[in-house]
Amino acid sequence: MIKHTEKPMNQSSAVESPVALRAPSDSTAGAAMGSPVRPDPEVPEKRQRRQYTAAYKKQILEEADRCVDSRQIGAMLRREGLYSSNLTTWRRQREAGTLASLKPRKRGRKAQPVDPMKKQVEALQRENRRLNEDLRKAEIIIDVQKKVSELLGSPLNPNSDGGKR
Repeated sequence: MIKHTEKPMNQSSAVESPVALRAPSDSTAGAAMGSPVRPDPEVPEKRQRRQYTAAYKKQILEEADRCVDSRQIGAMLRREGLYSSNLTTWRRQREAGTLASLKPRKRGRKAQPVDPMKKQVEALQRENRRLNEDLRKAEIIIDVQKKVSELLGSPLNPNSDGGKR
Protein backbone atom coordinates (compact mmCIF):
# COMPACT_ATOMS: atom_id res chain seq x y z
CA MET A 1 0.00 0.00 0.00
CA ILE A 2 1.40 3.39 -1.01
CA LYS A 3 0.52 6.41 1.08
CA HIS A 4 0.32 9.75 -0.70
CA THR A 5 1.36 12.72 1.35
CA GLU A 6 1.74 16.30 0.27
CA LYS A 7 5.23 17.56 0.90
CA PRO A 8 6.89 20.60 -0.63
CA MET A 9 9.59 19.48 -3.00
CA ASN A 10 12.99 21.04 -2.65
CA GLN A 11 15.38 21.04 -5.58
CA SER A 12 17.89 19.02 -3.55
CA SER A 13 15.44 16.25 -2.60
CA ALA A 14 13.46 15.84 -5.81
CA VAL A 15 13.52 12.03 -5.56
CA GLU A 16 12.43 10.34 -2.37
CA SER A 17 13.38 6.84 -1.33
CA PRO A 18 10.72 4.11 -1.63
CA VAL A 19 11.00 3.50 2.11
CA ALA A 20 9.57 6.99 2.81
CA LEU A 21 6.56 6.26 0.59
CA ARG A 22 5.59 2.99 2.31
CA ALA A 23 2.83 3.16 4.86
CA PRO A 24 3.45 1.54 8.22
CA SER A 25 1.53 -1.67 8.81
CA ASP A 26 0.22 -0.45 12.15
CA SER A 27 -1.63 2.87 12.59
CA THR A 28 -0.06 3.45 16.02
CA ALA A 29 3.40 3.00 14.57
CA GLY A 30 2.56 5.69 12.01
CA ALA A 31 1.52 8.10 14.72
CA ALA A 32 4.70 7.39 16.65
CA MET A 33 6.83 7.96 13.56
CA GLY A 34 5.24 11.37 13.02
CA SER A 35 3.24 10.56 9.88
CA PRO A 36 -0.15 12.20 9.60
CA VAL A 37 -3.18 10.37 10.98
CA ARG A 38 -5.96 9.50 8.55
CA PRO A 39 -8.52 12.29 8.18
CA ASP A 40 -12.05 11.90 9.43
CA PRO A 41 -14.10 10.22 6.66
CA GLU A 42 -17.20 12.27 7.49
CA VAL A 43 -18.07 14.83 4.83
CA PRO A 44 -17.48 18.34 6.18
CA GLU A 45 -20.08 21.08 5.95
CA LYS A 46 -20.08 23.34 2.92
CA ARG A 47 -17.16 25.70 3.22
CA GLN A 48 -18.08 29.32 3.77
CA ARG A 49 -17.20 31.73 0.98
CA ARG A 50 -14.06 33.77 1.65
CA GLN A 51 -14.38 37.53 1.81
CA TYR A 52 -11.39 39.78 1.42
CA THR A 53 -11.05 43.23 2.95
CA ALA A 54 -9.92 46.18 0.89
CA ALA A 55 -6.73 46.44 2.95
CA TYR A 56 -5.88 42.76 2.31
CA LYS A 57 -6.48 43.19 -1.44
CA LYS A 58 -4.23 46.26 -1.55
CA GLN A 59 -1.53 44.44 0.42
CA ILE A 60 -1.59 41.45 -1.94
CA LEU A 61 -1.51 43.71 -5.02
CA GLU A 62 1.47 45.63 -3.64
CA GLU A 63 3.27 42.39 -2.86
CA ALA A 64 2.52 41.06 -6.37
CA ASP A 65 3.82 44.30 -7.89
CA ARG A 66 7.10 43.88 -5.97
CA CYS A 67 7.58 40.37 -7.39
CA VAL A 68 10.10 40.28 -10.21
CA ASP A 69 9.47 36.78 -11.52
CA SER A 70 6.24 34.89 -12.25
CA ARG A 71 7.49 32.09 -9.99
CA GLN A 72 7.51 34.50 -7.07
CA ILE A 73 3.92 35.49 -7.83
CA GLY A 74 2.94 31.81 -8.03
CA ALA A 75 4.60 31.09 -4.68
CA MET A 76 2.82 34.04 -3.09
CA LEU A 77 -0.55 32.89 -4.52
CA ARG A 78 -0.02 29.35 -3.21
CA ARG A 79 1.00 30.67 0.21
CA GLU A 80 -2.11 32.85 0.46
CA GLY A 81 -4.44 30.27 -1.10
CA LEU A 82 -5.45 32.59 -3.95
CA TYR A 83 -6.00 32.18 -7.67
CA SER A 84 -4.45 34.26 -10.41
CA SER A 85 -7.97 35.35 -11.38
CA ASN A 86 -8.21 37.10 -7.99
CA LEU A 87 -5.17 39.20 -8.89
CA THR A 88 -6.56 39.97 -12.34
CA THR A 89 -9.92 41.08 -10.96
CA TRP A 90 -8.37 43.16 -8.20
CA ARG A 91 -5.96 44.84 -10.63
CA ARG A 92 -8.87 45.80 -12.91
CA GLN A 93 -10.72 47.23 -9.95
CA ARG A 94 -7.66 49.18 -8.88
CA GLU A 95 -7.16 50.56 -12.40
CA ALA A 96 -10.80 51.60 -12.55
CA GLY A 97 -10.02 53.74 -9.51
CA THR A 98 -13.11 52.77 -7.61
CA LEU A 99 -12.34 52.29 -3.98
CA ALA A 100 -15.77 50.76 -3.38
CA SER A 101 -14.96 47.95 -5.80
CA LEU A 102 -12.14 46.79 -3.54
CA LYS A 103 -14.64 46.05 -0.79
CA PRO A 104 -16.52 42.75 -0.85
CA ARG A 105 -19.97 43.09 -2.36
CA LYS A 106 -23.03 41.38 -1.02
CA ARG A 107 -24.25 38.72 -3.42
CA GLY A 108 -27.82 38.30 -4.58
CA ARG A 109 -30.62 40.68 -5.40
CA LYS A 110 -30.25 44.26 -4.36
CA ALA A 111 -32.86 45.69 -2.01
CA GLN A 112 -35.35 47.97 -3.74
CA PRO A 113 -35.74 51.42 -2.17
CA VAL A 114 -39.07 51.79 -0.40
CA ASP A 115 -41.27 54.45 -1.98
CA PRO A 116 -43.70 55.90 0.61
CA MET A 117 -46.17 56.88 -2.12
CA LYS A 118 -46.26 53.33 -3.48
CA LYS A 119 -48.02 51.97 -0.37
CA GLN A 120 -50.57 54.76 -0.49
CA VAL A 121 -51.23 54.23 -4.21
CA GLU A 122 -51.72 50.49 -3.66
CA ALA A 123 -54.16 51.14 -0.79
CA LEU A 124 -56.15 53.60 -2.92
CA GLN A 125 -56.25 51.14 -5.83
CA ARG A 126 -57.58 48.39 -3.53
CA GLU A 127 -60.26 50.76 -2.21
CA ASN A 128 -61.16 51.79 -5.78
CA ARG A 129 -61.58 48.14 -6.82
CA ARG A 130 -63.75 47.45 -3.76
CA LEU A 131 -65.96 50.50 -4.41
CA ASN A 132 -66.33 49.58 -8.10
CA GLU A 133 -67.44 46.08 -7.10
CA ASP A 134 -69.96 47.53 -4.61
CA LEU A 135 -71.29 49.87 -7.35
CA ARG A 136 -71.63 46.98 -9.78
CA LYS A 137 -73.62 44.98 -7.19
CA ALA A 138 -75.85 47.98 -6.43
CA GLU A 139 -76.60 48.49 -10.15
CA ILE A 140 -77.55 44.81 -10.47
CA ILE A 141 -79.91 45.14 -7.51
CA ILE A 142 -81.50 48.29 -8.98
CA ASP A 143 -81.96 46.57 -12.36
CA VAL A 144 -83.64 43.61 -10.67
CA GLN A 145 -85.94 45.96 -8.71
CA LYS A 146 -86.93 47.77 -11.94
CA LYS A 147 -87.71 44.49 -13.71
CA VAL A 148 -89.75 43.20 -10.76
CA SER A 149 -91.62 46.49 -10.67
CA GLU A 150 -92.42 46.27 -14.40
CA LEU A 151 -93.58 42.66 -14.00
CA LEU A 152 -95.88 43.58 -11.12
CA GLY A 153 -97.08 46.71 -12.84
CA SER A 154 -96.42 48.99 -9.91
CA PRO A 155 -94.01 51.93 -10.01
CA LEU A 156 -91.00 51.80 -7.69
CA ASN A 157 -91.67 55.20 -6.19
CA PRO A 158 -95.26 56.45 -6.34
CA ASN A 159 -94.14 60.08 -5.93
CA SER A 160 -91.65 60.00 -8.82
CA ASP A 161 -92.31 61.02 -12.41
CA GLY A 162 -90.50 58.20 -14.16
CA GLY A 163 -87.33 58.72 -12.17
CA LYS A 164 -86.96 62.48 -12.89
CA ARG A 165 -87.32 65.23 -10.30
